[in-house]
Amino acid sequence: MSGSTGTVAGRSGADGGRMAASAGAGGRGGTDAPGGRAGDAATGGRAVTSGGANGIEAGRGGRSGGVAGASSGGGVPGGASGSPSDAGRGGVSDGGSSGDAGGRAGASGGGVGGSSTGDCNTPPAPSALVGWASEGTGTSGGGDAAPVVVTTAAELTQNLSGSTARVIHVKGSISGSFSIGSNKTIVGVCGAEIHGHLGIGNQSNVIVRNLKMVGNNCSDSPTECKSGADAITVNSGSHHLWFDHLDVSDGSDGNLDITQGSDFVTVSFTKFHYSSKRSDPEAGASGHRFSNLIGASDDDAADPGHLNVTFHHCWWADNVDQRMPRTRRGQIHVFDNLFTASGNSYCTNAGQDAKLLVQNNVYSGVNNPLQVANNGIMKEEGNVFTNTTGDKTGSGAGFTPPYEFTLDATSGLEASVRAAVGPH
Repeated sequence: MSGSTGTVAGRSGADGGRMAASAGAGGRGGTDAPGGRAGDAATGGRAVTSGGANGIEAGRGGRSGGVAGASSGGGVPGGASGSPSDAGRGGVSDGGSSGDAGGRAGASGGGVGGSSTGDCNTPPAPSALVGWASEGTGTSGGGDAAPVVVTTAAELTQNLSGSTARVIHVKGSISGSFSIGSNKTIVGVCGAEIHGHLGIGNQSNVIVRNLKMVGNNCSDSPTECKSGADAITVNSGSHHLWFDHLDVSDGSDGNLDITQGSDFVTVSFTKFHYSSKRSDPEAGASGHRFSNLIGASDDDAADPGHLNVTFHHCWWADNVDQRMPRTRRGQIHVFDNLFTASGNSYCTNAGQDAKLLVQNNVYSGVNNPLQVANNGIMKEEGNVFTNTTGDKTGSGAGFTPPYEFTLDATSGLEASVRAAVGPH
């Protein structure tokens, strides 16, 4: 469970390669592929292992265009200072013209993204995919399909449908309820927002990133919020999904719920919150501000062996009452996250037969950071509890993730997560 392998950083190098044409300052790729392949796991392709403020960010090879070279894989020394602006800098200062130099950040620098051209129509490169969504077939979304820009609900609906691979750039503010088909990448550009609902049911290979998602805030069910829609719903056995750099708020039922045997999901660099401490005629003062549910019932026959989910570098912020996440059945990995939802009921739950590994998170000013119930198992280690009350101990051995990942040092983690989450 130490440094990320060359495979992870290699993906980042490829992403950087796609940005190199616009970045100008980014290093050229290595000798094996257009983006340059990271070296072997022993010598290259690592995120920072010395515990910089954001190891995953550092391993990217820079958001705005440095391409990983053939052996160093981008960002081996980069980000060691723990500053987000230093993330992913690796390689030599001239951009690494030799194949093994490792890409540096482009003109805009920084691990938190942004186009080096200054043109908001070009989205920042994705972060490196880490977690359950990287397992098995992996998650590539629409792949290298030519981007289609959508600005209306009708255009978005049309392009989300079917299983044809598409890369969809959402621009402006669009309202409605939308279903996402397989093999799609949905990317927000120029501060894009979707208001309403996104649903993924019985679909696979989907990426949603760099987007602000605002739910209906109980307007669809004023007398009982839980009968309204989630901001984002994943159900009916959907699998291989990646939610990255989102801002998700005000779901009527939940903000992002994963149920009905869905599997292989990663949620990264995402902020969850509510715009107010709403109340609810049925749920009372809690307002059903219940952010993230994994598994909807204790006896859903589709769940055992599934519901494997990773949350990393996420932030549960203002007015979340509970479910950060609330879990059943699956193997859920929660690492390098931030919890500041003061006045809450509880944070991270291991429920019916779930196995959780909870590592290097910062819980600040919250109640009951950890909750184990109903045969749940939770191994917790390296977490920081500041001004918290209630339960903060786990129970059981958890599980061993099959993928490589890097744990950030908790010193400075709060600042780095605050700076990195959400769209850029």
